[in-house]
Amino acid sequence: MGSFSSPCTLVFQVKRLEPELVTPAKPTPHEQKVLSEIDNQEGLRFQTPFILSYNNNPSLKQNDPVKVIREALGRALVHYYPLAGRVRKGLYGKLMVDCNGEGVLFIEADADITLEELGDTLEPPCPFLEDFLYNVPGSDDIIGTPLLLIQVTRLKCGGFIFALRLNHTLCDAVGLGQFLNAVGEIARGANAPSIPPVWERELLNARDSPRVTYTHHEYGDQNISQGSVIACKDQQDLVQKCLYFGPEEIRAARKHLPPHLTCSTFELITACTWKCRTIALAMDPDEVVRLSLVVNARGKRDNVVLPLGFYGNGIGFPGVVSTAELLCQNPLGYAVDLVKEAKYKMNQDYIKSVADLLVLRGWPPLTLAGNNFILSDNTRTGVGEVDFGWGKPIIAGPAKSVNLISFYVRDSNQKEKYRILVPVCLPFRSVERFEQEFKRLTLEPEEEG
Repeated sequence: MGSFSSPCTLVFQVKRLEPELVTPAKPTPHEQKVLSEIDNQEGLRFQTPFILSYNNNPSLKQNDPVKVIREALGRALVHYYPLAGRVRKGLYGKLMVDCNGEGVLFIEADADITLEELGDTLEPPCPFLEDFLYNVPGSDDIIGTPLLLIQVTRLKCGGFIFALRLNHTLCDAVGLGQFLNAVGEIARGANAPSIPPVWERELLNARDSPRVTYTHHEYGDQNISQGSVIACKDQQDLVQKCLYFGPEEIRAARKHLPPHLTCSTFELITACTWKCRTIALAMDPDEVVRLSLVVNARGKRDNVVLPLGFYGNGIGFPGVVSTAELLCQNPLGYAVDLVKEAKYKMNQDYIKSVADLLVLRGWPPLTLAGNNFILSDNTRTGVGEVDFGWGKPIIAGPAKSVNLISFYVRDSNQKEKYRILVPVCLPFRSVERFEQEFKRLTLEPEEEG
């Protein structure tokens, strides 16, 4: 278990050039494209940061990663030209993209530090995010600003850091991974992406006669928590703690399950994290707690058919509920069963029911009080495969938890035996209990008899 919420002793300087706009390398269509109901929901109207780190490649000594990536980015935007546009509000407040070719923000930078010196500080939550991704004033609104902010920082070891911030209304993490891999392919010499991008946001619109056919706990009305817990994402005493799930922790946690109960690593980690967090927040025993999973709709059995190349938000947030008392006092298997129930809700009718609910209720926000926990698996998004010519990244994934949403990411993209990192937002006073519960769940239970 570890955390980077305490001050770091590293001191280094980052020198940046003025931010510039990288536009598509060729003329692109000027048009307006409407976003889907899923894209449009209030819960995705935020900017999310990612960070990728790359080793030096001696065979590419003459190549400048800044120049290579900047040029490839402009060529990739010809194919992904909506990303060079701006989000606008249309009729009844629905969002659309003004494909005007204005471009994405790009920053060239140098830092007098090496990857070795940075060590594991690039793992989430990264304490140096503001150094490696400068927040250009006025760039972080959802409406009317560049949809991508990218900073490429050369390091004195010859490696570099590629950091970006994405307007989540345009893409989910899988869509971002697809775009970045297209940039990587072009950087390595391709003329065009191997997977052509597909817009087709209408596939995730509401039906002609909207009908909500499921109970959607993720958009529940009960946003206010009654216990001594997180009240909102703007709470002043929030800190981020990071759980580490390696082979030993996962093996130990499985021994807390009954022999008949099988589950994936994702399901096990989710159940452990949800239970530890709920206990640490000291909720009222009768309080209803929610779990919402970010589930990819692509390639799911009986699901809406999203074509290869679709790069929009192809995700749902299926949720389940329990009382705090039942979740905290029951064995771990109780939480695992609920996680599995949420995960397997995702099918064609479910995602259509979500779209119908969103349009009927005016794209409501996700429930983001402390009694709701949202988790996303970012280990299979394709972001960890992005190769600009220097090989795959060492660290690749979200740089921190945003809006109380937690995620999973690997601690190394280049090791066979890697750990899963899970950053979690907590009030400072809940951290010690959180650590205690995690330690208890990841110690092998004593044999009876």
